[in-house]
Amino acid sequence: MNRPMLRTLLHRLFHQVSTALPSQCAVCHAWPAQPVCEVCVARFAQPQPRCRTCALPVSGGVNQCGACVRQPPPLDACLCAVPYAFPWGGLVTRYKFGNAPGWAGALALLMRSAPWVEPALEQADLLLPMPLSPARLQARGFNQSLELARHLAPSKTVADLLLRIRHTAPQSSLKREDRLKNVVTAFAVEPLRSAELRGKRVVLLDDVMTSGASLFAAAQTLREAGVSHITGLVLARTE
Repeated sequence: MNRPMLRTLLHRLFHQVSTALPSQCAVCHAWPAQPVCEVCVARFAQPQPRCRTCALPVSGGVNQCGACVRQPPPLDACLCAVPYAFPWGGLVTRYKFGNAPGWAGALALLMRSAPWVEPALEQADLLLPMPLSPARLQARGFNQSLELARHLAPSKTVADLLLRIRHTAPQSSLKREDRLKNVVTAFAVEPLRSAELRGKRVVLLDDVMTSGASLFAAAQTLREAGVSHITGLVLARTE
């Protein structure tokens, strides 16, 4: 058995075991509970007013932040489940860098429970996860956004339409102005399948949104391919 096949088998086994047995809440350590118990979700995942196009927190009654008013992003809407803060920051790190794809189900459920996410998924023609470069995919072992998408809307998830054609430095290691330059020309649409995007409503999914540079660059690529409506959907948003 080659290494990729073994990794896939181990991932599936981990998922089966983690869903079959009772678990301890990763936040308050209540036992037995879901990966994150209802009490902790109610405490740390309260909905809050957010900019409709970049998901930054805004005051009540405000629909759009000043930055998006001055320079509208290539998104028609942007939805976020939780802030990238305690406890979600640590849990996302565990999922993303701790070789723990079994967390995708619980985190996807958290996303689906956020306001307006369910209607956005129902109205979408396609759910596109943010792609990883081959080098990063090989290093990580799985695409965290793809795993979330498969739990959210498997019948609408397409992983090979939006491509990452250029490996870039991790966005988290760069200043804001450098992040924008870092992802220019990093994305492309599969050239033989671009017709599948024309006139479609798309949900573009990522796990974490910081400056929005990667999400906006990917959305601009989709817009140029003829997508009619783009909703950005992220698990966590830095503030």
